[in-house]
Amino acid sequence: MTNDSSNGANNSPTTEEEAIALLRNLLLPESPDAAPEDEEINQLRSLLTTDPASQDTPENDIAQLRKLILNTEALPASNGDSSAPSSKNDPAEAALAQLRQLLFNEEQVQLSQLQERLDNPQLHAEDLSNVLPEAIILLSLQRQEKLTKAITPTVEEAIQLSVKQDINIIANAIFPVIGPAIRKAINVAISTLVQSLNQTLEHSLSPQSFKWRLEAKQTGKTFAEVVLLRTLLYRVEQVFLIHKNTSLVLQHMVVELVAAQDADLVSAMLRAIQDFVQDSFNVQQGDGLETLRFGELTIWIEEGSEAILAGVIRGNAPQELRLVFQDVIEKIHNDFRPQLMAFDGDNAPFEASRQYLEECLQAQYGIKKEQKIKKQKSPLLLPILGGSIVVAIAAWWFISYQENQRWTAYVEKLNQQPGMVVTGFEKRHGKYQISGLRDPLAADPFLILQEEKINPQAVVSHWEPYLSFEPSIFTLRIQQILKPPQTVSLKIDGNGVLSAQGSANQKWIVDTQKLVTAIPGITRYNDRNLIEIDYEQLQILKQNIEKQTLIFQEGNSKLKAGQEQQVKGLVKEIDKLSSAAPLHNKDAHIQIIGHTNFKGTEDQNLILSQNRAYTVFSQLKSQGLTNPNITAVGVGAKQPLLNQEKQVQEEINRSVTFKVFLIDKFTKK
Repeated sequence: MTNDSSNGANNSPTTEEEAIALLRNLLLPESPDAAPEDEEINQLRSLLTTDPASQDTPENDIAQLRKLILNTEALPASNGDSSAPSSKNDPAEAALAQLRQLLFNEEQVQLSQLQERLDNPQLHAEDLSNVLPEAIILLSLQRQEKLTKAITPTVEEAIQLSVKQDINIIANAIFPVIGPAIRKAINVAISTLVQSLNQTLEHSLSPQSFKWRLEAKQTGKTFAEVVLLRTLLYRVEQVFLIHKNTSLVLQHMVVELVAAQDADLVSAMLRAIQDFVQDSFNVQQGDGLETLRFGELTIWIEEGSEAILAGVIRGNAPQELRLVFQDVIEKIHNDFRPQLMAFDGDNAPFEASRQYLEECLQAQYGIKKEQKIKKQKSPLLLPILGGSIVVAIAAWWFISYQENQRWTAYVEKLNQQPGMVVTGFEKRHGKYQISGLRDPLAADPFLILQEEKINPQAVVSHWEPYLSFEPSIFTLRIQQILKPPQTVSLKIDGNGVLSAQGSANQKWIVDTQKLVTAIPGITRYNDRNLIEIDYEQLQILKQNIEKQTLIFQEGNSKLKAGQEQQVKGLVKEIDKLSSAAPLHNKDAHIQIIGHTNFKGTEDQNLILSQNRAYTVFSQLKSQGLTNPNITAVGVGAKQPLLNQEKQVQEEINRSVTFKVFLIDKFTKK
């Protein structure tokens, strides 16, 4: 311990651990002989080793401990004064100094920072800037007038200084605000002017004035506003948005059917004209060109701080339109000021400004009255006006009467239609309303409207579906459901009994017997007079016709006497065949074939056979045969009819025979 103490006397502690070890060695040595005889150290040791339970006055001990540690004479000088006492050669003083640093180093740093903040004016300004906005807001919320009185002189002086240095800064700042204020004042002045003009024109009695007064009453505008509206005619055809400093076109819009000029050329022209005026005439700085007129065209120009709005107008535009131009240029400056100030030739950022430019593309079409109102009114004006009114009323009454007559006739015709019942009709909201019941198979009301020459747009129909049992509608419904063949006729009586007559195949007869029970309104089905025809019977009819042979006289095309009944019977057989074939999806084609014997030349026999076939064809038609599928051909002696007896064979070949072809309908071409 003695060696350690002597070493510490020569070298001051360099770390906190060494200082703590040295302090522990000084205060609590292992042997009493090794303890230093410093009075302060002995007192500190005595305070630390005293039993807390035996202390009568702990407050005094703590005060003594604080006094020993905070001994100002032992504290090292903070300013680096060389005259301050040194503790390098005194271990006890070094230990106490190290103890003071360990216990009070943080407080000393804070005190140093606080002293520096009090001595440094820049730090005062930073602290004030951090709390000044909140303080101003707090004072504003409390509505204390002392803040306003305090900063008013400073603000006024700053504004005056800014105006003296550059007036454009203040002008650009208040430009979005001053425009609406000026327009509001102008609107008040215009309203006063319109009111005065309204009183001036109040006693005008021209026919045109009556028309304008009626329009003013209908639209809710004043009479003077309607007069101004109807005596003006204009249209904004093109709008240009131009960058003020570079004279480059930012956006260009043109109405349809108007030939558009080169936008950059127009912009350069406007800049050249404005420069010419400013250079040639004594104009004030900041003044600009506002209006150019070329015949019927007028160019209005509205300048902003960064952009120019130019509109090409045909006709005489009202001053209200200029307010629209001013409002648009202000909106563009509000929304696109950064882009305008940083413009480098790219107009893509200004594409969104087209919605504002569209507000300028306005048009007003009015009727210009070229003739002046005569001071002396014509004495015939009132009679002519009264007569015109009477004629108009008479024409209106006549047209209404005709319309009512057509409407009445239309309703009566609907009631007369089978399967249609009108339950109500009226005229409401300028249109005819009609309602009723209609069978799906009844006539179309739209076609009846056209027949009565009534505008379908003026009629609103409400039809509810229902099933009609009127004979015509009922029969049509049965025809659609049963689909009878042409050889069958259907008839229904007043008691709902359905009767079928004619001929049909077995399949249709069986299907009809099943379907007829499901048709509403039929009480009984009678098919006793319906003949069933099967395919075998069709073949029998075919064979019966092909067996027929008609004999002719020698050398001519006259039928041999006594064959009239045979021709009549042949007509009946052909009619049966023509009616029965469709039942089996067949078409009956009949060929009349003329023959001759071997007498005469081949050409003579061919002509004679053709004449004989045509003779039979004419005879059949004269008996009422209507089948279109009948043809007549002559074969001469090429297809002889054979017989064992020569005389009979010659007579048979002076004849006409028949050939029947049954062709499927779906294979027919």
